[in-house]
Parts: sequence; C-alpha cells; structure tokens
Amino acid sequence: MAEKLIIRLGSHIHDPVHWLVWSNTETNIIASGELASASLLAELHDKSLTRQVLVLVPACDVALKQLKVPAKSKKAMQLAAPFMLEDDLAQDVEQLFFAYGDVKSADNQHNCFMAAIERQQMQLWLSWLADANIKVLCMLPDALALPDASDKWQAIQLGQQVILRQGDWQGITVDASLWPNICQTFSSEAIKVIESYSPLPEADVALEIESQPEELPLALMAQQLSGQKINLLQGEFAVKSDRSPLLKTWAWAAGFLVVALLVNVMLKSLTLMKINQQQVEIEQQIVATYKQAFPETRRVRIATIRSQLKRKMRAVGSGDHQAEFLALLAKVQPAFAAVPQLKPDSLRFDGKRNELRLQATADGYQQFEQFKVQLESQQLSVSQGTQNNQGDKVTGAFSIKASNGGRS
Repeated sequence: MAEKLIIRLGSHIHDPVHWLVWSNTETNIIASGELASASLLAELHDKSLTRQVLVLVPACDVALKQLKVPAKSKKAMQLAAPFMLEDDLAQDVEQLFFAYGDVKSADNQHNCFMAAIERQQMQLWLSWLADANIKVLCMLPDALALPDASDKWQAIQLGQQVILRQGDWQGITVDASLWPNICQTFSSEAIKVIESYSPLPEADVALEIESQPEELPLALMAQQLSGQKINLLQGEFAVKSDRSPLLKTWAWAAGFLVVALLVNVMLKSLTLMKINQQQVEIEQQIVATYKQAFPETRRVRIATIRSQLKRKMRAVGSGDHQAEFLALLAKVQPAFAAVPQLKPDSLRFDGKRNELRLQATADGYQQFEQFKVQLESQQLSVSQGTQNNQGDKVTGAFSIKASNGGRS
C-alpha cells in the first residue's frame, strides 16, 4: 500500500496513543494526532481500512537480548534460548512470549536475537486493537524504529518519554522524569555520541549530544520501518491472513466450474458405451449404468455391452435416434433414483416425436405424482396416462419429452 498508519501504544490503557499517516510515495506526513487513551482507538478504524497498519510499543516493555546459542537448527535455537536467559529475567519463562529478529551479527559473537515480552502485555495490546477492529500486520519496539545506531546513539522525546537506540539490537524507553537518573548509568559505559532529533531533558552528566534537525517522532520512525528486523507478531501471535474478496470470488468461480465439469463428465459417461476404453474405472461405471437402466439383467460383460444395448434400443423403438434417446434417458434416470418405489415395466422411444413412452408399476398413486414432479424438475414435458389398481399395486403410463419439443 502507498500509505501506512503508524500507531504507538502505551503500556497501559490510559496512556496517550500517538498516530501518524505516512505516504511511502511522497515520503511525507498525511495526518497525525494523539488520542488521550487506548480506549479511543476506534477513532482510527476508518483510517486503517485502506492502509497498512504498523504498531510501535514501548521498549521499556520489551527485553532485547542477543545470545550465542550452540544449536544446529533455528528451531533448536529458539527452544533453548529462553532457558539460557532464565537467570537474567525477572519473570518466569512460562509467563513470557519470545519473538526472534532477523539480524546478522557483524562480529559473529551472537547468532540469536530475541525480544521477551510478558504474554499478558501482548494480549492486552492486541485486545485494544481488536476492540477497535484495527487489523495489524507488524508490531515492534519503538527504540528499534529509530535510525540505525551502529556508530552513534539516537534519541528523541515522544510526549513524556525519551526513546533511545544504543545499538543494532539495543534500546530503551524511559519516562522523561527518569532521564537524568538513566544518564547517571551511562557514566560507567563507553558512551557514544547521542544524535538527538528533539530537545532532551537536562541531566547532570555531561553528555556529547549532537542536535539533528527536529523531526516528528513517528515521522522519523516511519522512514525506518521498511527495513525492520523484527515483527513481534509471530508464533502464537502471528497474523492470520484473510482471503481477499478477489480470492473469494475466484474460489466461488472455481467451485462452479468444478460442478459444471462433473455434470459434463456424468453426461458424457453415457456416450462412452460407444468407445472401447481400457480403464477399469470407466468399465465399471458403464456396467453400473447399464444395470441401473436395465435392472432385470443379471450378467453384463463389457465386451458385449454395446451389442446388448443396441438390441435394447431396438426393442424400445429408438431406431436411428440413439443420441436423442440416450440424452432423454439421462434426464429421466434421476427421477428413478429419487422415486425407487416406481419400477419401469416397459420403455419405448418414438424417434419421430423424440418422445419416451414409459409403462410403470408403483406401490401407490403418490409415487406417480412424485415421479412426475422429478421429471419436470429436469426440464422435461410430461403427459401422464391413466392409472389402474392391480391388486396392491398401481400401474400407469407416462409420455416424456424435452420441454422445448426439440433435441435434448
């Protein structure tokens, strides 16, 4: 998509939510703003419908770790890594969710780059977005969305928090009021130059700060998101992709096509009696169709079925109109299947009128009416003759032809 909706959530539902619409093609801000709390996220729903949605979360809620894990496969590495950190984490491993970054170590000192987040916090963020009906493709810590800090640290103040990136896989987010205390810890480190894209709170520690042209924090981060190295939405929180409306339309079309092909195959299978096929499956289908049409037949051999069928058709008067007879018979067959109590006594085909004349026996008058309804549902024109009681059975006649009076 040409535009992105970037949403930066807080740790708690009452924390402010910053948002920005960014144009990829124009590399420019379309709109931006701030919500008083996450409970108002529904106000961004309309903006999310036609844009790619990326969510930033405070790095203070994400522990970024890099390890050297002795494992031969990626799966084995990810199984072992959480337990290697067990002593360094404040929570139990079972309470945490671990996401893994796509990072290459320049010095080969590390081969596993991971982010640990409380599972409950992940569920909380996603519940806010779900309540607002906002679908998200990517979520990452805000500190990693700052420019690459390979040579210098990068910092910017967002609302009442300072975001600092200290390395390729290192960064923090702290309350502005705590910035002076955090700076005290830098005195024991080989601190690099800090490039700041906004004024920072004053600190008692002398820091080498290089002021950069001031940027709107989310606009600065938007320019880095195309090369993000981690998406927290993985594993149990991975995004389940929905089928697009276009794909659904094609699926329906493919379904109708399959049905049409099946119907076509069924109709053509009746004409396969003229063809000497060697495939066992087709031979069985021919035999089954023959027995269904002529249930009085006991034994059927595939080698002689063609001549037997010709004799049957001559007996019912089909003459030289075999194709019309077979097509009409194919439409009559489903009615026999639907009303099995009605049994044919005789069939005769009038080639000149393209009409099938049927004498049948059933248990009662109701079966004759049901049979007629089934024939008419096959777009056939049905004339019903007189019906007579023969003991506990009823006999009757039908004249059947295509509704248009032409070829079936």
